[in-house]
Amino acid sequence: MYTIGKIIFDNYLELSVETADIIAGIIAEKPDALLCFPAGETSIGTFNHLIDLYKGGKISFSRCKIVGLDEWMNLGDRRNENCFSFLKKHLFDHIDYSEGNLCFFDGESANPEEECLKTDDFIRENGPIDMILLGVGMNGHLGLNEPGSSFDLYSHIVQLDEVTREVGQKYFQGEVHLSEGITLGLKSIMEAKSVLVQMNGIRKAEIYRRLKSCEITMDFPVSILKSHHNSLLLLDKDAAGRNNRVKGLCRR
Repeated sequence: MYTIGKIIFDNYLELSVETADIIAGIIAEKPDALLCFPAGETSIGTFNHLIDLYKGGKISFSRCKIVGLDEWMNLGDRRNENCFSFLKKHLFDHIDYSEGNLCFFDGESANPEEECLKTDDFIRENGPIDMILLGVGMNGHLGLNEPGSSFDLYSHIVQLDEVTREVGQKYFQGEVHLSEGITLGLKSIMEAKSVLVQMNGIRKAEIYRRLKSCEITMDFPVSILKSHHNSLLLLDKDAAGRNNRVKGLCRR
């Protein structure tokens, strides 16, 4: 039985800086760490600070292995706006990573099952994942593990929830048809040595309230982290509720 550790920050900047500093500490301790980053708005501040740390000579990603968390499928003409492109724009183009150390899903592959196997093999050869950074979807998803996803899956193909299809539109220049995705499974996430989960903004307050009080259930995928041995929730006051200063989440 575990408790999700928690830190509440006054604002998004403080949340981002502390998250980046934690990641930098993991890299300092293990320069060839296997890392996993999300392609989401919440992580941009963390990426900015990681870039600053790299430019200041305080960290290097040159030996790190990096595995993709998830990817949209069948974007067609919009493929250049996918999850990998997001990470390239906001992180990879500004640090010293090695392309040979990356493993990302190809959402346009004619054989997506092979993409799943490729990714699972990469983690098996280089892992387990030392640090995985996650945001939480408005439906409680982690990666693209939608409500109802099995806790026992590694990388797999998913049918996107209606909420994900709607919210996902914000990452594209124009309207795009989103129906399927590929994601690391919840089993992959649970096997990571360290899981960092970020929430910011008032829109995540209800997700946080539900997480505090709920049982572990496939209907709310983020709840599985209550059984992870080393997970940490980092959130700002808006996501936590401005008067919320409680220092721990409910246990199973």
